[in-house]
Amino acid sequence: MTPRRTDGAPTFTERARRRQLVECTIDLISEKGLAAASLSAIAERAGLSKAAVLYHFTSKDNLTQAAFAHVLDEFTAYVGERVAERGDDPRAAVVAYVRAMIGYQRDHRRHVRVITETLLDDAGGTRFRAPGQHDVGGRWQALAELLAAGQRAGQFREFDVKAVALVIGGAIDGVVAHWLADPEFDLDAAAGEVETFVLRAVAD
Repeated sequence: MTPRRTDGAPTFTERARRRQLVECTIDLISEKGLAAASLSAIAERAGLSKAAVLYHFTSKDNLTQAAFAHVLDEFTAYVGERVAERGDDPRAAVVAYVRAMIGYQRDHRRHVRVITETLLDDAGGTRFRAPGQHDVGGRWQALAELLAAGQRAGQFREFDVKAVALVIGGAIDGVVAHWLADPEFDLDAAAGEVETFVLRAVAD
């Protein structure tokens, strides 16, 4: 194994190996589910020994949480970039948010499986089943800020931004969940309907 740097930071090789293990974990979870993504299965997929996996991640939980964090970071960055492209137009930013949230999940089905499998995992009790715990990554807060900006700009009517952000999030989750169960469902058309629904709901 490559020795660690004296300052404790991971070397380039270690970072690359950790990324490989995270990707292998994502693949296994997306193909077979969280329960099947054992350390032995991940090691076999990566072409490493179980001991080598444990060198980089001290437990399956640490590795699956790293995979979850990676997916969430990619998802959040994708949506954030597309919202930022809309500049100072809150209405366009909200539309970009809706389209990006649905579009990312359409194009990254394996990531969606990792998110849902991780959030439904009950190994640690009810930590992911408590009310509101499914809304990860500051989702409703980010959308609520966009809605509040629209109110300040006079583009949106007055309403409770938290409640409306949660309703919009539920609509997005609903159409994506149906598409996951029925791949023939036209997700692009559904995205258009969600966009129309949102704009009518917040219109001044």
